Amino acid sequence: MAVTAALVKELRERTGAGMMECKKALVETDGDMDAAIEGLRKSGLAKADKKAGRVAAEGKIAEAQADGKAVLVEINSETDFVAKDANFGAFTDAVAQAALGLDGDDVAALMASEVDGQSLEERRQALVAKIGENIQVRRMAGVTTDGVIGSYVHGGRIGVLVELDGGDPELAKDLAMHVAALNPAYATVDQVPADVVAREKDILVAQAQDSGKPAEIIEKMVEGRLRKFLAEITLVGQPFVKDGDVTVGKLLEQKGATVKGFTRLAVGEGIEKKEENFAEEVMQQVAGN
Repeated sequence: MAVTAALVKELRERTGAGMMECKKALVETDGDMDAAIEGLRKSGLAKADKKAGRVAAEGKIAEAQADGKAVLVEINSETDFVAKDANFGAFTDAVAQAALGLDGDDVAALMASEVDGQSLEERRQALVAKIGENIQVRRMAGVTTDGVIGSYVHGGRIGVLVELDGGDPELAKDLAMHVAALNPAYATVDQVPADVVAREKDILVAQAQDSGKPAEIIEKMVEGRLRKFLAEITLVGQPFVKDGDVTVGKLLEQKGATVKGFTRLAVGEGIEKKEENFAEEVMQQVAGN
């Protein structure tokens, strides 16, 4: 049986073992999932088997910087309580520092990195065994530049990196705070995909045509509304969070700087969380008794 990426991913999610260990186990068992899980258990790499199936949508964003490079990593836990644990915090800091030494965003390569003679994957497994929760290093993102980098982490839950050409670290950090607060979709109008612009324009044209106004008036209406739409979804078009009387674009102009891009990570975004119904849970326990 062919060992596919989907099989490796499933085995990793079910056992908490590293990607390379999972692939090796599947190759050795000719793709037999149950046999691969048993093999990992025997080798001591799957102590977190039961915990790995739990949803880990809490956690922490950690950041590290050095020599024109900055990285963000998201490490997830099951509860906010564990996210505040000192052991968990030390692990996230170690992951962020290790990420500085890598290029790209390959989490498997990151987890294979060694810190003090032990891989990060081994440290993660030990932490799962110690804390008793599913813990996963979900993603990483970084910026390497000759320009200016601004970073901001809000409460450990939202992390932002902003890259500027010109300006200074204070301006870059202010813009990182702005991105954390207002969450623009794009940095500049040039970065907005053509299909996004076309789709919005079609909607605006349809709305304007219902007004019954002349074609030339409709065209101006659409142009104005499209400019407003693009301003709302881009960093440079938004009113600066610290001074609503000036846009970010105007602020950059005043400072002789341009924004090259930004990265924003928020804990748990895109993870489907289990909805807890505590009243129903209590009723089920009462009925069971």
